[in-house]
Amino acid sequence: MTVTQDQVLAFAVYEIRLLLAHHLGSGDTPDPAVRAAAHLAYALHNQADAVLHGGTFDPQQAAEALSAVDRMLATNFQARLSEATGHEA
Repeated sequence: MTVTQDQVLAFAVYEIRLLLAHHLGSGDTPDPAVRAAAHLAYALHNQADAVLHGGTFDPQQAAEALSAVDRMLATNFQARLSEATGHEA
């Protein structure tokens, strides 16, 4: 079995989304970092699934999904992605 590095990382995102699924939605999660992680993984799980199955996704749409999480939870994932990749937000 040959697995790509993209598939390994996509698998991790997908599994994290499953593990944190019960922290989505209501604000009953006492740790805001756990709630943010749940929403981050949820925002990117369709992209992860596409990579796992040999497909691709639109990186701009993924960045927009991060922006939606930022608006919902007052996080800064999109800006941190831009900083990490050397691209402007």
